[in-house]
Amino acid sequence: MKKRIALDQIKAGTRFSEDVFVDDKNLLVPARIAVKQKDLDVLKRWGVSFVLTEGGLVEDEAPAKPERGQALAAKPQGFAGSKELYLRYTELVDRLTQVHARIRKNEPIESKAVDQISQGVLALVREERDEAISAILGSETSGSSFSRAGVNTAIISCVVGGTLKLPPYRLSYLSTGALLHDIGMLRIPDSIVKKQGGLTEDEAQKIRAHPLLSYRIVTKEFLYPDDVGVIGLQHHERWDGEGYPRRTAGKEIDVLARIVSVADAFEAMVSDKPYRNSMIGYAAMKALLSDNSRRFDPEIIKALIRSMGIYPLGSTVLLNNAAIARVVETHPDAPLRPKLRVIVDEFGKRYDQEEGDLVDLLAEKTLFVAKAIDPKEHVGT
Repeated sequence: MKKRIALDQIKAGTRFSEDVFVDDKNLLVPARIAVKQKDLDVLKRWGVSFVLTEGGLVEDEAPAKPERGQALAAKPQGFAGSKELYLRYTELVDRLTQVHARIRKNEPIESKAVDQISQGVLALVREERDEAISAILGSETSGSSFSRAGVNTAIISCVVGGTLKLPPYRLSYLSTGALLHDIGMLRIPDSIVKKQGGLTEDEAQKIRAHPLLSYRIVTKEFLYPDDVGVIGLQHHERWDGEGYPRRTAGKEIDVLARIVSVADAFEAMVSDKPYRNSMIGYAAMKALLSDNSRRFDPEIIKALIRSMGIYPLGSTVLLNNAAIARVVETHPDAPLRPKLRVIVDEFGKRYDQEEGDLVDLLAEKTLFVAKAIDPKEHVGT
């Protein structure tokens, strides 16, 4: 049972042994993640006098040691973000992995476990939006790729949903549905999912049935409303009506499913897969722009670009003066002129992630992006 903790008992840096909530549904911080001063300031402005948690207040506690062999405490060199972000992100992935394991085994599981992950995603987007996007696009992280894809898709979906100014309850549905949109795949035999080479017609039909399985798990096992289940059901439907499982078209496809469809496709293109290398963010964005209203709602594509830019946050680019930089901020009205952090300057000097100069291409008119590049090939990140 959750107990109240008075806000005046909490200071910046305080950690809790369990998740902490603003109310019965909205997560403030996940377990063992430090409360920030800006969190406290916002709560005070809102007139909130207490928070809710099932755990206790523990000051100056180091983050808990990871279980299941995951090295959460040490941020890997290739992770494009702070140690705190790495802890928050990998905790979400780890929790979703646990949920997936129970679904795969047909074990009962309460929706509360998913609600905590969903609220954690929303909190991450609300508090660390740009850094979270950069981490997705510019990092190499360990762990279950299926779980990472679920968390990444949820983050991107919520960023787009925020741009579209969805109300909070719809953002909550979107976050949950994005996390669970592909879980029907967990009920399809590995012999089909991991098969090398072409599928038989019967095997392909089983794959095409996974949205129906996702819908059934979300609505019948987790008991979420249809607004959440329809995201899994329709995320493979196409704008032109040539998708599956029901060949639903255009605005007959639920808008939350349309958002997740775009986010899922973008995530799949920028993430490393066992069978191919990832696409850089700019190439992925170009691929979506060339869709021409076949697979995706063009308005959702526009919202993705407004959210992330033509050169998405975390992208690595080559400038016309031969410097290499990472995109750290985008301008919705000037997507070709983002703000950058220099990684390698025009003289060949290399910088750590936060040490290079900041360059705003809106102000530096003589500079421009020559091309987007793969950081693995050019800067060894």
